[in-house]
Amino acid sequence: MPALAIFVVTLVLVLFRPRYLGIGGAALLGATAMLLTGIIPWQRLPGLWSLVWDPTFTFLGLVVVSLVLEQAGSFRWAALHVARRGKGSGPRLFVLLVLLGAAVTALLANDGAVLILTPIVLALLFELGLSPAVALVFVVAIGFVADTTSLPLVTSNLTNILSARYFGLTYDSYAQVMAPVDVVALAATLAVLWLGFRRRIVSRYETGHLPAPHSAVRDPLVFKAGFAVLGVALAAYFLTARLHVPISLITGIAALALLGLGLRPGGKVAHPISLKKVLHDTPWQIVAFSLGMYVVVYGLRNAGLVDYYSHAVHWLSAHGLFAATIGVGSLTALLSAIVNNLPAVLIGSLGIHQAPHITPLVREAVIYANIVGSDLGPKLTPIGSLATLLWLHLLARRGESINWGRYLKWGFTLTPPVLIITLSALAGWLWLIH
Repeated sequence: MPALAIFVVTLVLVLFRPRYLGIGGAALLGATAMLLTGIIPWQRLPGLWSLVWDPTFTFLGLVVVSLVLEQAGSFRWAALHVARRGKGSGPRLFVLLVLLGAAVTALLANDGAVLILTPIVLALLFELGLSPAVALVFVVAIGFVADTTSLPLVTSNLTNILSARYFGLTYDSYAQVMAPVDVVALAATLAVLWLGFRRRIVSRYETGHLPAPHSAVRDPLVFKAGFAVLGVALAAYFLTARLHVPISLITGIAALALLGLGLRPGGKVAHPISLKKVLHDTPWQIVAFSLGMYVVVYGLRNAGLVDYYSHAVHWLSAHGLFAATIGVGSLTALLSAIVNNLPAVLIGSLGIHQAPHITPLVREAVIYANIVGSDLGPKLTPIGSLATLLWLHLLARRGESINWGRYLKWGFTLTPPVLIITLSALAGWLWLIH
């Protein structure tokens, strides 16, 4: 089966990224192979691009917003406020940092949250005099919550954006379903993290030597404008939900507005926003990766994998709302853990689309369950998402290596209960509102 072989080789190249290839190059190689072998006709490319361009550029816009705010000192300011609000209590600090991670994830997507907050929080914890072992527990919690609470808004995770685009879910209708479910996911995450790490959390820490939060602000104008820009963008997402305005247009305007303020002529700040750093840190390869991987996954139709998934969805749907929700969500979660969450959510979307004879309520449930599985399932393994791989690499560069055995132990201990509780909440909420 050439389609399956191309998919496996592409996935290996994406996960282990040979030098000079990158995730975008690996995905494009796989897509090219699908086209050259005739598995996918060239005429299909425009239609496939129409499905991925808006999610892709929305993601890039959110990353640019995050990078500009990070340079302005917004995240450092927030972290210092959290440390002071903790009032010297280790457990209180742990809860507040998890809540900060969830808030940043909801507004600026999981990838930006984990990659920007991780070094800032790690530096803060060392300032507080915590040992590397204790600091690692807090950072693991940040990395975990960045995925498990990336459900509330379409823009909170790239997989959300792709699914919403594919199934025509509007921003407001999506939030009506998933925002309450995310509250349950956050509560479950806090409970599971506390049970898993409570013995490693210090009881007290000193705050007297911490600098004042305002000292972290490097560009006051961009810092203040950030609150307004994010608020206006969020309102615009909801207000234009029924008008079919591309989400990337709103996100792009927000990114350009903040970037323009940061690069304003005559701006007298000690540490101006660096356009070079923003451009360098923006993951431009995600454009090639999104299109390339979608083409590769679309080619799997010929290998029968999508058909198998579709049959599973049909069988689970025959057993009722709760069985379908928990079954499909768990199936996508396992698939995400094995083959990465972006291919998994695409396979799930295609499979649900092909599944016959599903009632409207159950169909809605499995669409959202597929999203939950692709958002939470990656935490089971180190290869579940690119964000996790980059997060592990970031920690290793700072001398905080986590081997795969240790990660798998955490992943399979912490993730399943949060996944099942969240999927149950999704089924219950959909049953209630219908």
